[in-house]
Amino acid sequence: MSSKERSESTDPTQPPPGMLAHRVPDLGALELLLAVARLGSLGAAARELGITQPAASSRIRSMERQLGLALVDRSPRGSRLTATGALVTDWARRVVEAAEEFDAGAQALRDRRDSRLRVAASMTIAEYLLPRWLIALRAARPDTAVSLLAGNSAAVAERLLAGEADLGFVEGLSVPAGLDATVIAHDHLIVVAAPSHPWVRRRRPLAAEELAATPLILREEGSGTRQVLDAALGGLARPLIELSSTTAVKAAAVSGAGPSVLSELAVGEELSARRLVRIPLEGAPPLARDLRAVWPSGHLPVGPARDLLGLTRSA
Repeated sequence: MSSKERSESTDPTQPPPGMLAHRVPDLGALELLLAVARLGSLGAAARELGITQPAASSRIRSMERQLGLALVDRSPRGSRLTATGALVTDWARRVVEAAEEFDAGAQALRDRRDSRLRVAASMTIAEYLLPRWLIALRAARPDTAVSLLAGNSAAVAERLLAGEADLGFVEGLSVPAGLDATVIAHDHLIVVAAPSHPWVRRRRPLAAEELAATPLILREEGSGTRQVLDAALGGLARPLIELSSTTAVKAAAVSGAGPSVLSELAVGEELSARRLVRIPLEGAPPLARDLRAVWPSGHLPVGPARDLLGLTRSA
């Protein structure tokens, strides 16, 4: 390469080759040029766009330097386009019209997204926390249709990763792989039994070893409740009954079928009415768990999903 060629290739007044954004004026500058062409005055164009006349003049000069072309003749009688400026304005009009179509299409996609919200939640959250959050969301977004898919924590993760839900809520010990999360609440699990159960009449707290060795009424594998209990006790006996919802587990315990371990959120009414009795437990770590909102990694909730997440935090 000759010295002349090297000089030309590094000319600081020329935009970098191959970078369209460096070589084409931004939309704001093109809209200003169109306004000058339509109104015949740089001042009028500046007022229409809500900027000062010096700022408008500076933007036109910057665009002329970027293109290496004279676009506007300025005089005391006003501003008019040069012949080159008129040609550039015709091209600018097409660019701005294409940008308007782009913006309209993007808005249509946002409107479509905001018209629905698909929520996947583990059973305890779906039954005892989500209803009041969704009532608050309806007040803020009356036109958004919400669908709720309830299942265990593993099923919630599968829904999110398959693109079948926009936001999820889980109760497990950890964040499922492929998801980001934030803690929205805390929960405790307690041992409960019907008033007729022998554990109710015992004088000493129930030992963790005895609880672990006792067949219990439990949720299915994959549920957050079962994960927390299994980890805290180091293993569980074969379930007495295995059910797929918190309500079903609670009903079975109330009937006297056997003891269970349930969320405090789920049994407040039954404890108050003494349809269930809390059994003190010793020798085990606290049966506590974090309740989390989850979404696919790297994709922060937007639109109604973002609003619902904000409601859970404020609550």
